[in-house]
Amino acid sequence: MTTQARKQKGRARAEHRFHNPQGAEVKTRDEAFATQMDVTAEAVSTDCKLTLHSGQVTFGIEVKYNPNTYPHVVTGGQITSGICGAPWDITGGFIGDTIRLDAKRSGQGTCADTLTIVGEYQNPPAYRGTYGFDGATSSFKHTTRYEC
Repeated sequence: MTTQARKQKGRARAEHRFHNPQGAEVKTRDEAFATQMDVTAEAVSTDCKLTLHSGQVTFGIEVKYNPNTYPHVVTGGQITSGICGAPWDITGGFIGDTIRLDAKRSGQGTCADTLTIVGEYQNPPAYRGTYGFDGATSSFKHTTRYEC
């Protein structure tokens, strides 16, 4: 490496530009990673759709999660169809190498009060696992397709 190349490489390393989550340039690294007080809930949430298949049953699932975490923390959503008592409100969970969704029935019916879905990631993008009612997680097998 020539002396000129070393000087240019050294200058490139020394010149840092920092941006905050809104894309504005800031002076320091600390400002770039500082918690922003004006960030809304929408800024830390995104949506995805999942379809759970279990034999003859198919659940339509809409999940809200925080894309700035990994595994992605589930912040809400709804199971909109395919299960007795739909809709079900998703109350928590995570999506990553594994998935866990916890839901509470908000619709009418005499079905269970809670549902838990668990699974492991596989390719093409899907989760294979089990789900169960009222605290159980292994009552029924499923494959849940990721449709984001």
